[in-house]
Amino acid sequence: MSLSVQLTTKEDVLLVRLSGELDHHEAENLKQEWQSAMKKSNLKHVILNLESLSFMDSSGLGVILGRYKEVKQNSGEMVVCSISPAVKRLFDMSGLFKIIRLEESEEFALISLGVAS
Repeated sequence: MSLSVQLTTKEDVLLVRLSGELDHHEAENLKQEWQSAMKKSNLKHVILNLESLSFMDSSGLGVILGRYKEVKQNSGEMVVCSISPAVKRLFDMSGLFKIIRLEESEEFALISLGVAS
């Protein structure tokens, strides 16, 4: 199974919806696509919807951490929402939830960033 990436924008927020498997084969493509979308639309915040992501390895964590640092440099915020249990365990073990906020749904994530859904 491969990775499906859906990138949409709402005001100054990039919505990144991932489904499938994020591994080292997919990580570089995701990084380039994500960076391109952020630059093209001059966006500030990111909401990462992982509801349909069934698997992620350390290279996926690396892509997310790298984009988190870029968002922070622009005084933005990254919010993760709708995370599957398997991927949530990986986030917990890696300590990413110490720096990236988790919200229950995309709607709550948008509200937390001041964007009406």
